[in-house]
Amino acid sequence: MAKAELKGRIKQSVSKWCYGKIPLTEFAQECAAMGLQAIELLRPEDFPVLKENGLVCAMTSCGTLPKGLNHTEYHEPSLAAIREAIEATSAAGFPNVICFSGNRDGIDEEEGMNNCITALKQVAGLAEQKNITICMELLNSKRNHKDYHCDRTPWGVEMCKRVGSPNVKLLYDVYHMQIMEGDVIATIQENIDYIGHFHTGGVPGRHEIDDTQELNYSAIMRAIAESGYTGYVGHEFVPTRDPLTSLRQAVDICDV
Repeated sequence: MAKAELKGRIKQSVSKWCYGKIPLTEFAQECAAMGLQAIELLRPEDFPVLKENGLVCAMTSCGTLPKGLNHTEYHEPSLAAIREAIEATSAAGFPNVICFSGNRDGIDEEEGMNNCITALKQVAGLAEQKNITICMELLNSKRNHKDYHCDRTPWGVEMCKRVGSPNVKLLYDVYHMQIMEGDVIATIQENIDYIGHFHTGGVPGRHEIDDTQELNYSAIMRAIAESGYTGYVGHEFVPTRDPLTSLRQAVDICDV
């Protein structure tokens, strides 16, 4: 299968869960052919298939959404999972591990942040040693993830600053933050030092990132490229048309 030639200013990845009906082996071959460099939100048992196709796992799955680091009673299992993911991801030579704040469940902003900081400081040293970036995902609590704590960029950035490690950053999901805050390009430019990964998705609906939705992804990608960012941008939209055709279109839109 001939490989597409891309400009390469944006290192593009894709979330496998959006293409669940396509077997990973077939999907990896298709992704490599269209010029993608990575597939993400996979686990270590999937890594060999990626390597066989010259791909990276840009973000290793880890933890759960509702029960995260903002509640101390979840720290022990959450940190154990993060440590295991860091070790496996580092051994494979891949860059990032995801984590989640968890839902508020009655906890206030400051206590929730302090609990996240306490937890992340316990694994930041291992991440630095293993050259892995732990990325807490920013998600919207308005439509998709009711009560999720890390739902605004300023909250996440302040958390990262207080942790004080270059290996603890944010996963800035453009879809989610357009719903919560808007002002996407300026927010990215102002906070790029605290962003370790990006996700795409069309607004509204989290579908294709073409002209059926409200965001200008070519402009957003140019801003990311011009910021000096060198990490990955992962496509995380749910296709409404032929999935691989939609993915190829997204790759073209973001190849700025």
